[in-house]
This record gives sequence, structure tokens and C-alpha cells, in this order.
Amino acid sequence: MKVAYFPGCSLHSTARDYDMSFQLVCRKLGIELEEIPHWVCCGASPAHVTSHLLSIALPCKNLVLAEEMGLDTVVAPCAACFNRLKVAQQEMAEDSQLKKDVQDVLGNPYGGKIEIKHPLQIITDDIGLAKMAKMIRRELQGLKVASYYGCLLVRPPNTVGFDDPEDPQSMDKLVSTLGGEALSWPFKTECCGASFSLSETDIVLELSGEILNEALEAGAECMLVACPLCQSNLDLRQKGIEKRLGKK
Repeated sequence: MKVAYFPGCSLHSTARDYDMSFQLVCRKLGIELEEIPHWVCCGASPAHVTSHLLSIALPCKNLVLAEEMGLDTVVAPCAACFNRLKVAQQEMAEDSQLKKDVQDVLGNPYGGKIEIKHPLQIITDDIGLAKMAKMIRRELQGLKVASYYGCLLVRPPNTVGFDDPEDPQSMDKLVSTLGGEALSWPFKTECCGASFSLSETDIVLELSGEILNEALEAGAECMLVACPLCQSNLDLRQKGIEKRLGKK
């Protein structure tokens, strides 16, 4: 299986560990990743508050580049990148004038046929958990895991078309397959405040603090995170969160 790989800005900077582990897992699973040449930032949070056209043109630039590679699937590990690619693809399909404007900006035709997937989709749907189970070398041995999907991976549901938007299960099933205990907890799709990380830090401390607190209340020994932006808030902000909540 060969797919176009869109790492996005985070996996080439603050989430290099995610990039390294994902590529290693893909090699073990027989998935060949071909990084999109000359890819650009998807726009993430800033672009769509600056210009709607820019917010669609940036991810579409990457989709055009992926199409030119001759592959039928592009994988985006970052949930924010995945979301922006899916939103752009849908809006280009539904708005002919927007599609014309974007193509005028890009100077390249856009086919709109390439499939956009998150690694979880490839692992659970294309590879299959049964195959994963046969490849386990070291089980998680009952490790209590709170799977945190965040708000961008599964919403809006009619756009991303992936898992249940209120109670997603793909990561939980993966944890169980690997020998861990997937905990049932209520905050698996709550927003961590990622886009406010620099401008409204207090909001991030409050939202991320609630998520961490709920995970602890559920008995979690660790959290499994799908988005590098969420990972940054939940990990790097812990000192600030402890100070704000008055508890570890």
C-alpha cells in the first residue's frame, strides 16, 4: 500500500516524535509513505480567520500536489491538517465559484478525487486490527488508557466521515487490541483550546485542565492523543494547569 504523506508543520517541528513513530509503524505494516513534494502549511487555525479563500487554497495546494503524484490516497497524521484538507475538499465540491477562484490562485487544475485519511482509518479499516494483533511484540499489559480524540478528528461528522462524533471508538479498539484497558470517560472529544494557545492562554489552561482532570478521575495512567496541537497543550501546559487548578 502506497500513499501520499502530508506531515504538516507540527510533524516537522514540535511533533517530530509523532512523525518518527508513524513512519516506523508504517514500515512494519507494509505501508509506503511518499511525502508530498513542496507541501505548504494547511492554514490550521489562523488562515480561516484571515481569509476564507486562503483557508481553502492552502490545503487545496497540497491536494493538487498529491494528485500530481498519481496516488489515490493522502494521509495526514495531524488532526488539524486532516480536518482542513477534508473541509477544503468538501467546499470545493459544493461551490463551483469557490473552486474557480481557488484554481485561479493556484494556477493548477484540481480534480477532487484523492481520498484523505487519518492514520487511524488506515490502521483500523485498511490494515485491520486482526492483522495488528498478530504483529504485537510487547503488549500494553493492562495499561489504563484514556483515548483523547479532540474536536477536529471526528467533527463535523458530515465532512470528516470518520467514527462517532460523540463517542468515537477507533483508538479505544486499538488500545484493546494492543493489550491495554481503554477507559470509558466523558471528555474524549472536548476541545483543549488549541487555537487559543498563545492568544488566550487562560482559556487553554481551563479547558485542558478539565480534560486532564477527567482522565485522572477515570483512573487513566496515560492519555492517547490524535492531534499534535492537543498534545502540546495537554503536555507542555501541565505546570500552568497545576497552578491554576491547585492540584497535580
